[in-house]
Amino acid sequence: MLKFTGNGSVTTCDGITRRDFLQVGTLGAIGLSLSKFAALQAVGAVTKGNDEKSVIMIFNLGAPSQVDTWDMKPDAPREIRGPFKPIRTNNPDIQISEIFPLHAKLADKFSLVRTCYHTAAAVHDTGHQMMQTGRLFTGGINSPHAGCALEYLMGRRNELPAHVLLPEPMGPTGGNLPHGQDAGFLGKAYDPFALMADPSKPNFKVPDLLPPTEIGEVRLQRRRELRQIVDDQVKTFEASETAKLMDANFESAYRLMTSVKAREAFDLSKEPEKVRERYGMTRFGQCCLLARRLIEAGVRFVTINTFITVFDEISWDIHGSKPFTSIAGMKDIVAPMYDQGYSALIEDLFQRGLLDNTLVCNLAEFGRTPKINPAGGRDHWPQCWTSYFAGGGVKGGRVIGKSDEIGGYPAERPVTSSEVVATIYHSLGLNLETHLPGPQGRPFALVDSGTQPIRELF
Repeated sequence: MLKFTGNGSVTTCDGITRRDFLQVGTLGAIGLSLSKFAALQAVGAVTKGNDEKSVIMIFNLGAPSQVDTWDMKPDAPREIRGPFKPIRTNNPDIQISEIFPLHAKLADKFSLVRTCYHTAAAVHDTGHQMMQTGRLFTGGINSPHAGCALEYLMGRRNELPAHVLLPEPMGPTGGNLPHGQDAGFLGKAYDPFALMADPSKPNFKVPDLLPPTEIGEVRLQRRRELRQIVDDQVKTFEASETAKLMDANFESAYRLMTSVKAREAFDLSKEPEKVRERYGMTRFGQCCLLARRLIEAGVRFVTINTFITVFDEISWDIHGSKPFTSIAGMKDIVAPMYDQGYSALIEDLFQRGLLDNTLVCNLAEFGRTPKINPAGGRDHWPQCWTSYFAGGGVKGGRVIGKSDEIGGYPAERPVTSSEVVATIYHSLGLNLETHLPGPQGRPFALVDSGTQPIRELF
C-alpha cells in the first residue's frame, strides 16, 4: 500500500527523511496522466465518454447470511428461515429482511443478484480474491484488484489517488492467503492508497498523507530545496528508465502531500454535523461519507471494508460462538450501522447528481449455511449468496437469479465472481477484451475469455 513514512537516517527540520523520499518514489504512484486515457480510447480499451464513471465497492467482510438479509425464505422450516421476518419495500417485487428498514425505502435504487456462487475452498480469503479480482490466485500469480487495474488503465484524474482503500486493508480471516486488495502482478506502483485511520474518531486526520498544519511556505520551500539536493546527488542514476519512473512517482506523491484539494477531500470536518450524523458516527458510516467526498473530488475507485477481520470483532461472520458473531449481534449491532451508512450514501449520491455515474456494489466472499448450526449461527457457504448494485448505469428495482427453496443453491441464473468483476469493468466503460502486462511480460486478459457482465442489470 502507498506509504509516506519510514525510519530514515537523515531527517529534515520538517521530519521528512531521505528514505521517506525514496520510499515515496518507489511505492507512491498515484496514477498516470490523462494522455494515457486518450491513448487507451484510441485503441478501444476504454469506451469514449466514460472518464466520469466511478465505483464505490463495499466489501462485506465476514459474509452476510443470504436468508437473513436479501433472500428471505419465510416458508422454510424455522432452522432454515431464522428469526427474522421479511418486510415490503418501495418496490412491490422485492422483499428484504426487517433488519434493514432504511434499505426498504431505497429498493427502487438497487438491484439484487441472488445467485452468486463459487466452487473454491470455503475460506474467507479465496472469496476475497475472486470477488475483487475475478480470479482465484493460482501458480503464484496474484491478480490485481479491480480498482488497481482501473488505475493502471486510466490513471488519476488529478492529484488525488485513482483508488483509495477505506479504512485499511483486510486483516487476518483464517486462511493466511492474499486477500486481493492490492495490485498483484501490476506492481506496488498501482496499489491503492490505504487510509489507515478510523474517520469516526474525534480529531480524525489522515496519517502519512498531509503535511503538518504548522507547515508554511518557508518549510515547503525547504522541502523543494532538499529535493533539489537529492536530484543533484543522483543525476547518473536518474538517467535510467527506472529512475525516471521513480521521479514521476515522487512528483505525484509530493503533489498529493501538498495538495489543498486532497486536504479538503479527506477533511470530514467540512461536512455539516447533521450530515455526519445521517451517515452514522460509526467507522463504516463515516467511511461511506468519506467515499462520497472522494468520488466528488475526482477519485475513480473507493473500496470500503465494512470490517477488518472476523476475529474478536462484531462482523457478518455469524458462526454463533466467540470469537465470532451471533445472529443477535448481527441484528443489534451490524445491521443498524450498515443500514444507516449505506442508505445515507445512496440518498446523498442521488441528491447530488452523482449516482448515475457512480456504481455502488455491495459484495461478500460467500454466503451462509441455510441451516442454523448448533451454536445458533450459520457457517461458510460459497454455493449461493446475494450481491447487489446501484447507480453507474444499473437499473434499480430488479432481482437477478433465483435460489432454491432454502437459499442453498442457484435455481435460475447462477452468477460467477468473474461476472461480478466484469460488471464493474463494464460500468466503468472498459473493454473486457483489454489485456494487462502480466508476469514475465505476457499479456493477461482483464477478464477470462468469454466472461460477460451481468447484462440484466443495465
